[in-house]
Amino acid sequence: MYVRYVASELAADVIINVGEVKFNLHKFPLLSKSNRLQKLVSKAGENSDEIDMVDFPGGPKAFEICAKFCYGMIVTLNAYNVVAARCAAEYLEMTEDVDRGNLIFKIEVFLNSSIFRSWKDSIIVLQTTKSLLPWSEDLKIVGRCIDSIASKTSVDPASITWSYTYNRKLSVPDNIVEEGINFREKIESVPKDWWVEDICELDIDLYKRVMITVKSKGRMDGKVIGEALKTYAVRWLPDSFDDSVSDARTWRYKYLVETLICLLPPDKGVGCSCSFLLKLLKFAILVGVNDSPREDLVKRISLKLHEASVKDLLVPARPPQNTLYDVELIQCIVNRYLMHEKYNQDEKNQTNGDFILGHEHVTLMNLGKLIDGYLAEIAHDPNLTIASFIDLSRSIPDSARPIQDGLYKAIDIYLKEHLSLTKAEKKKICGLMDVKKLTMEASMHAAQNERLPLRVVVQVLFFEQVRAASGVQALNNNARDTSNSTTNTDEEWEKTAADDNKSLKKQMSRMKIKDEDFRKNGKLLKKNSKSTKSGVQLLPSRSRRIFDRLWVVGRGHVENRSSETSGSSQSPTSVAPGDTKSFGSSSRQRRHSIS
Repeated sequence: MYVRYVASELAADVIINVGEVKFNLHKFPLLSKSNRLQKLVSKAGENSDEIDMVDFPGGPKAFEICAKFCYGMIVTLNAYNVVAARCAAEYLEMTEDVDRGNLIFKIEVFLNSSIFRSWKDSIIVLQTTKSLLPWSEDLKIVGRCIDSIASKTSVDPASITWSYTYNRKLSVPDNIVEEGINFREKIESVPKDWWVEDICELDIDLYKRVMITVKSKGRMDGKVIGEALKTYAVRWLPDSFDDSVSDARTWRYKYLVETLICLLPPDKGVGCSCSFLLKLLKFAILVGVNDSPREDLVKRISLKLHEASVKDLLVPARPPQNTLYDVELIQCIVNRYLMHEKYNQDEKNQTNGDFILGHEHVTLMNLGKLIDGYLAEIAHDPNLTIASFIDLSRSIPDSARPIQDGLYKAIDIYLKEHLSLTKAEKKKICGLMDVKKLTMEASMHAAQNERLPLRVVVQVLFFEQVRAASGVQALNNNARDTSNSTTNTDEEWEKTAADDNKSLKKQMSRMKIKDEDFRKNGKLLKKNSKSTKSGVQLLPSRSRRIFDRLWVVGRGHVENRSSETSGSSQSPTSVAPGDTKSFGSSSRQRRHSIS
């Protein structure tokens, strides 16, 4: 037990116990300021000079401030002790009825004239109120602090002259003139979200009340609200979550995430980035957030999925799922996004122009790239079923994939990681891909890919030949159109045809050279049998044989100066040695039609 006393010639005539401290004081100065002490001393009677104060708000330090005031000593108040002093004065009933200019009155003047006018002091005082509940709540200190903070966040940034960070002060004009920048220009540089970091130190309950008040004023942009919530989440949520975390900490994270979700801007289409929403969703799943908040997050994410990155979509799966990532969740979000886009497009088609439609097409292409990248990541998972892979891939419309190199990469990774696939399964997964939408680089890789079925390799080689020949057709058509409007000599026609043939030979030679490189690198194996059905050969050798047939056909077209690759309407897999006659016949018909 600690003992505190006042140095005086008069002996102490009352002992007041507050917590672990015993105060030896005098009745007269105390009773002249405190109505409660008057009652307690009267109740104790003349036989007792000791009073116990149980549950005194603020403890011994707060009582000492009140005692010093009663003795007329200097009392120093600041943002850290003013709430405790105010609650203690209320407990002791130090009102104006007892003595004019009493402690309660003076503290209220200090709060209104100093504390609530200061941005940082308002935050500090609000933090101290939590340990003094319910006194601080009943005295409306909490509410007044919150209103003070919320009001300052709504002030025009150009009008802010107070310090809002620990290393930047705007209150003195002379101190902020730097390199010719005047005071007005410096003030206008204050960002709209200048306040978000300062309130991050608040406990989640107080933070929630502040944000609700800020939103209720209706003057804060949704994007700034979203930035504030993101900053708070970064401050208090860990980068990773371990299942071994204690139940108390897990409950705290759960409450924090649920609170942040309920504080999200009302307009689901703006405010928070998709990346931040997906981070919240990951934590919501890990800590077991209730279904309603999770559903709200999914709805918000589905409105702006095209803004996400592949890393954002890697949501860990939870039991009973045996995959690494929650593919079903992403499938659900993709489906909702496409439904929303379709609904919007149906509405806007009648009222908006090409600009809106062009913008929607760009977002759809972004979605295609995103999901193809996601497929490439989850394809490494040995537990990912082929059905899940195919369903997610097919959910993306063809218009979102003008180039399918990303899809080809994902398919190749899946084939590499799942060697036990049957021929039928390989054919099914490769059927997702349109080889006509592969770039030259991807086509050359596919032509050498041993994991692809034979049918796919044939299609790749065939359509590469068609692509090479299409350039010749375009040039010939241009020459024909020109001949209708101008007089061309036979020499000019022969020159154009020669250039067409030269272009075709050049592009076909690129693929030929690639085949010869295979030979030099020793990648070809000798045939095990004269029959093409006996034995197993490596794919480069298989591709070479197929290419040789197409090369012969290509040379035939060059020699006959055909305008396009004949038989392009036929299935690539129908190419056979006996079909060369039909190729030649078709070529002659087209040559006759343009001569």
